[in-house]
Amino acid sequence: MLRSSLIYCCLLILSSPLCADNWPAWRGSQGVGTSTETGFPLRWSETENIRWRVALPGPGNSTPVVWENQVFVTCATDEGKQRSLICYDRLTGKQQWKQSVAFESVEVTHKTNPQCASSPVTDGKQVVAWFGSAGLCAYTMEGKLLWKRNLGKFEHIWGTASSPIIFEDLVIVNCGPGLRAFWIAVDKQTGRDLWQWEPPEAKSVKVEEFRGSWSTPVIHGTGPQALMFLSMPTRLYAVEPRTGKVRWSCGGLSKLVYTSPLVTKETVAVMCGYHGPSLAVRRGGQGDVTKSHRLWMLEDKKHNPQRVGSGVIVGDHVYILNEPGIAWCIELKTGKKLWEQRLGKAKSWSSMCYIEGRLYIVNMDGVTFVLEPSAESCKILAENPLGGLTRGSLAFSQGQIFVRTYEHLVCIGK
Repeated sequence: MLRSSLIYCCLLILSSPLCADNWPAWRGSQGVGTSTETGFPLRWSETENIRWRVALPGPGNSTPVVWENQVFVTCATDEGKQRSLICYDRLTGKQQWKQSVAFESVEVTHKTNPQCASSPVTDGKQVVAWFGSAGLCAYTMEGKLLWKRNLGKFEHIWGTASSPIIFEDLVIVNCGPGLRAFWIAVDKQTGRDLWQWEPPEAKSVKVEEFRGSWSTPVIHGTGPQALMFLSMPTRLYAVEPRTGKVRWSCGGLSKLVYTSPLVTKETVAVMCGYHGPSLAVRRGGQGDVTKSHRLWMLEDKKHNPQRVGSGVIVGDHVYILNEPGIAWCIELKTGKKLWEQRLGKAKSWSSMCYIEGRLYIVNMDGVTFVLEPSAESCKILAENPLGGLTRGSLAFSQGQIFVRTYEHLVCIGK
C-alpha cells in the first residue's frame, strides 16, 4: 500500500506544472532560446491547434513570458502615454490583471518600435517590467506594485528594447541606448541600487547618432561561476553579475548591436546590426582578450546581413534568421556559412528557438517555420501561417507556444 502511494505521488509530481519548464524571461529560463520540454505542436493554422486568442489594447514588439498558469505581456497605448503590464490566464486567455504607468512626456522612438518593446521577467514571486523613461516597476504575481524606480530619461531615435533579467536577488537592465546608456543592478525586493556602470563606448553624442545596444544580457552558469555577457557598441563584455565588475572584454563589434550574445561553456558568438561584423571569442582570460581569445571575425558586408533577432546554438552550429528573411547555418568554430535559405516572403525581427530537437522561427507575416537542425541543408518540417504583423519572438511552456502579434496574444497547443 505504501509503495502504491509513493508511486502515485511521484506520478502526480511529474504531471504537475511545477515540473514543466516555465518561460520566465525573453528567450526562456537561460536566455538563449531553448527549453528541455516536449509535447509542442509541429503544425498549426488559423483553425488548427489554436487554444485561444485575445485582443491586445495596443501594438508592440515584446515577447510574452510564462510562469505556471500566468502569461505576462507589456503593451503601450495612447501613443506611449500609457504603458502597461498585463497578466492573462494561461488556460483560458482571460485577463487576470493589468497595471499601467502614465508618462505624459514625449519619448522618441521609431514607428516600427512602439513603446514597451522590452519583455517582462519573472521568478515566480514577482514580475518586473522596464517601461523606458516611464521607469522600472516590480509587481507581485497578483498585480500589486512592490516598487517603482525612475531611471531617468532615455533618448534615441529608435527607442528602447533591451529586457530586464533576474539573477539571484538582483534585477539587471541594460539601460539605453542614447544620450544616457549604462548597466544597473537593483535589489529585487526593494528596487534599491546595488551597482551601476557606464561602458565608455555606449553613450551617444546626439539622439540621431547611429550608436547603441538593444541587446539583453545573458547570464551563463550558477554560483561563483556565473558570468554575464553583454553586447555593446564596439565591445563584448564578460561581467561578474553580483558586482558589475568587468572580467574581460573583446573588441571588434560595430556601433550598432541588436542581437544578444550566443553563449556556450567555451565560446561566445556576437553579431552586429546594419551589416556590422560578426565574431566569436574563446571564454576566459582577463582584461582585453581581443588578440588572445578572439577565434574569428568577419567584417565584409556579404558575411553580415542586417540582423535584429538573435540566433541559437545547436551543437557546433549557429542557426539564425536574418532580417531579410533568409536563414543561415554558421559553423561556430570558424564563422563559415554552411547554407542559406529564404523562409517565406517577409522580413523577420524574431529570435530563433531550439525546442524538442527542432528550430522554431516566426516572421513579420506571422508565419512560423519549423526546421530540422542540419549542417548539410535547410530542412523545413512545417510552415505555419497565423496572420498578423509579428515582431516579437515565440515563448514555449507546458506544451504550448505563445506569440504576440500587433493585435492579439495567441496560445498555440494540441
